[in-house]
Amino acid sequence: MALREEFERSGNWLFRWRSYLPLLLIILLLIALTQFHYPYAYKNPNLDALWELACMLVSFVGLGIRMYAVGCAPRNTSGRNVSEQRAEVLNTTGIYSLVRHPLYLGNFMIWFGIILSVRLWWFMVVALLIFWLYYERIMFAEEEFLRKKFGGDFLNWANRTPAFFPKNLKQWRKPELKFEFKNALRREYSGLFAIVSAFSVLELIEERIVEGKFTFDPLWLTIFIIGLIIYLSLLTLKRKTSFLDVKGR
Repeated sequence: MALREEFERSGNWLFRWRSYLPLLLIILLLIALTQFHYPYAYKNPNLDALWELACMLVSFVGLGIRMYAVGCAPRNTSGRNVSEQRAEVLNTTGIYSLVRHPLYLGNFMIWFGIILSVRLWWFMVVALLIFWLYYERIMFAEEEFLRKKFGGDFLNWANRTPAFFPKNLKQWRKPELKFEFKNALRREYSGLFAIVSAFSVLELIEERIVEGKFTFDPLWLTIFIIGLIIYLSLLTLKRKTSFLDVKGR
């Protein structure tokens, strides 16, 4: 099998399992946490909280990128479909006029914030390498699908638009569909709770390692409770009502 076909085949396999395979990083994370220590002689609670909040902000930037992408996207694009590649239209406006894979850029920022909070350089290097190798195959498979389906339109867009990191903000083109906040909430509310949960659990584990006992920091306990309330509220609205439904999205 030629490398092109091999990359596409493995990328499609990773695409189908992309929501679960990153969880393997938890094993690496647990190993890293055994070496965790605060990077200063005496713990400064304020400095520690500021760093962790800054890292969580990085992750929320990633979530914001994802929310904007799906909030402007038509039905059956920029979705969470896992069984196969699917795209009824080619997204080339809005955030897709700056970068070809904004959802994966958002994922990168989410993971990067979590990785930074661990404060171990080797974990950051290894985790980012795994992320890049993992998503590179997925992006290749997605682009092969789009190339076959949209032909010249895809090539013209790909030639002027970076794959992952935006390079020229002047390329911005107004999205064809307006941003629908309800649509973004309906499709990304679980990501918000995942971020809050990840940072809250990490804080709990780090306190256990450093202090020798589980300590519930009032700040992170409050953040977690607020996140849980938001998650359960949006979950109920999605499953029990049509409040978050947007026609044609």
